[in-house]
Amino acid sequence: MQRFKALLASKTDAGSTLAWQELGEADLMEGDVTVRVSHSTVNYKDGLALTGKAPVIRRWPMIPGIDFAGQVVSSSHAEFKTGEAVILNGWGAGETHYGGYAQMARVKGDWLVKTPAAFSAGEAMAIGTAGYTAMLCVLTLERHGVKPASGPVLVTGAAGGVGSVAIALLARLGYRVTASTGRASEADYLQELGAGEIIDRAELAGKPRPLNKERWAGAVDAVGSNTLANALSMTSYGGTVAACGLAAGMDLPTSVAPFILRGVTLAGVDSVMAPKAARVEAWARLARDLDKGKLAAMTVTRPAADVTALAPDILAGKVRGRVVLELP
Repeated sequence: MQRFKALLASKTDAGSTLAWQELGEADLMEGDVTVRVSHSTVNYKDGLALTGKAPVIRRWPMIPGIDFAGQVVSSSHAEFKTGEAVILNGWGAGETHYGGYAQMARVKGDWLVKTPAAFSAGEAMAIGTAGYTAMLCVLTLERHGVKPASGPVLVTGAAGGVGSVAIALLARLGYRVTASTGRASEADYLQELGAGEIIDRAELAGKPRPLNKERWAGAVDAVGSNTLANALSMTSYGGTVAACGLAAGMDLPTSVAPFILRGVTLAGVDSVMAPKAARVEAWARLARDLDKGKLAAMTVTRPAADVTALAPDILAGKVRGRVVLELP
């Protein structure tokens, strides 16, 4: 029986604890594919789970980590063979099923996507759930008729994971991108990714008006709350806002005005339980449309042992772009 290291979150009467421990394959949860994990990443949701700022973990003990990439060790699933490179995003990993902060994982094969040939395991995790979610948002805008000729597209939380990948994708596809950020020091970084205009997030953080001046044809929002409400109030007639995050809160202090007076669409984007077909499409488009040079520019690589120190930083908005975690 193979032994491996895993970050185990446990709950005691005194509170929760995080510790790297040695486990065996028999300790893994049910599934029809076993994967040797080589890389993972840290997303905003992982930060919430590791710090306990939100009840992300719903089964104890738990191996956190909503993403992983690696190679199949064994499989009884018809789609996957030993040695194949695979990716997992979501499906309750790190919440109700042992996740990616471990050298081994066992999951349902229906949860996995084959890693596109264009990406290494490290590059797949440089994208991770944040980047895959950004692609789902871009696909959503496209399906609702937002084209490069329609006008600028706003990206909120621009220096974060979702925002960084969204800017790179939209710019590659020919969109004019307006990037909203609270970090003025990241202006050069955002422009290198493809942002044509950079605005201070304070412009979107104040009390929303029902309608405001039309400024963009669409938006990718990972922030929520006042930011999302203001983005909606400034979206042009017939435009679409793809909402995928809640970094500023779960509330939405708006009115029906953008929807019934301008025909604006608010489209929710969920990456956790998205069906397999949507995942395969998103990863295929990422392989085609994401500039790997820009992906490298937004990515840093750290040992997995650093993840607990990174968790509070990502919640505080101190992490730029994407972080790849190596599990040696």
